[in-house]
Amino acid sequence: MQAWFNGQRSPTLQGRYSAQHNAFGVLRLAMACGVIIAHAGPLGFGQSNVGAATFGRQSDLGTMCLYGFFLISGYLITDSALRSTLRQYVRARLLRVFPGLWVCLLVTAFVFAPLAALYENGNLHGFWGHPEGPFDYLTTNFLASMEQFPISGLLADTPYGLIVGGPSAFDGALWTLRYDLAFYGIVGILVVTSVLHRAPRAVLVLTSVCYALILRDFFTAPTWSSRPPQHGAIGPFPLLGAFAADWTLMLGFLFLLGAAARLYAHRIPMTSRLAVLAGVAMVGSLWLGGFFAIGLPAFAYLVLFAAVALPKRLSVIGRRHDYTYGIYIYGFPVQQMIALLGGARFGMVGYIVLSLLGALLFAVLSWHLVERPALGFKTGSGRARHRRAGRVAVPRPTLIPTPVTVAGAEARAGTTRHRAGARHSRSTKVAPAATTAPRRTKRPIETAPAFLAAPVRTKKDLSFIPVTTPTAHTRSGGSHRAPTTATTPPR
Repeated sequence: MQAWFNGQRSPTLQGRYSAQHNAFGVLRLAMACGVIIAHAGPLGFGQSNVGAATFGRQSDLGTMCLYGFFLISGYLITDSALRSTLRQYVRARLLRVFPGLWVCLLVTAFVFAPLAALYENGNLHGFWGHPEGPFDYLTTNFLASMEQFPISGLLADTPYGLIVGGPSAFDGALWTLRYDLAFYGIVGILVVTSVLHRAPRAVLVLTSVCYALILRDFFTAPTWSSRPPQHGAIGPFPLLGAFAADWTLMLGFLFLLGAAARLYAHRIPMTSRLAVLAGVAMVGSLWLGGFFAIGLPAFAYLVLFAAVALPKRLSVIGRRHDYTYGIYIYGFPVQQMIALLGGARFGMVGYIVLSLLGALLFAVLSWHLVERPALGFKTGSGRARHRRAGRVAVPRPTLIPTPVTVAGAEARAGTTRHRAGARHSRSTKVAPAATTAPRRTKRPIETAPAFLAAPVRTKKDLSFIPVTTPTAHTRSGGSHRAPTTATTPPR
């Protein structure tokens, strides 16, 4: 049994995983598109998320994609932390999140919102001076706390506005950013305390504790298909605000499960037989109940298996151009604008196609104009990089030893035998003449050829998960009710 778990009889996750040839990129991209498809129901037609009825109301397509995002994020973020110093880790995470977010907030507040105001009211009267106007939207959400979702009382007559009963969110998907940043901070603490390198079992213990709490909620629920109870809020915390306890537990479990999978990749078997069993367990739990106790770990195994088992040619997707984050942050406002303009008249399929194309357009612009230039500063300033690139590598001279000849070897061997015999002979005063070794020539100095440095591979983990489930938050100066979840129907 121990040999089986050590991977001597079955391939392991570590053995099958390749940093260059994996399907994490295509999986993240598919999940981002899955979130847009799931949100087509509430944002375009005022219905529940796509897949809610199919999954027995335990989950839906958007929530499943959310779970997959946090699982992959836990795996890739932990892998990045193991290869980085704390300074490099923090810089990489900040550059991945905030530049794209800040530009998205600007575009939402000063492009989407004014256009919506002109369409709804015919003018911008009262738009700029509204208590929850575009400037308040920008300053309130600058650090990704997302305490304000509507802008100037707009989008009340959209299908989603009719669900929430008033002005609706322009970009409700950004609620998950505070959870991402919190989990990134936890990994940073594990780096500082050297837990990731010296005590990985602590991560396994945290994961087990989260799963035990999920099992407790499952066994105390009225039915097997009941969703986890909400348990109120945690916080608020400085800068990040409050966290919903149920989402913190569920998303934290998936994130820690991905981190534990990275730390114990050499112990996790990855076989098609286990993947089939996991698929049967997940589908059965979605139909019959018990998804949070049985189907959630099975789903996590299927995601990791797909990342290493899908064809290698799919690994090129997202390697050079990662549009996942852009699709995440722009998908929701694009869908809201399409719904405002009457996109429902094209039907569900037409609305989804328009939403995907619009989100992809903004994602491409965001990647090439904002995200990729910002990621270029992960290793330092641009000027420093140009100086390093302009340096001419001068190879160091290397001493090449002279080959040992047969004659020289025999001469040294003879001298050694003579000295050994002289130590054990008391009658012989004069040692017999030995063949003198030829004088060793001075070793020539040759210049070793310069070796080509292998390029450092960087992981562009997107860890940001598009789904909308904001909770109620209280700000100084007033109370603002965040929009009801678009991932799940209002409970």
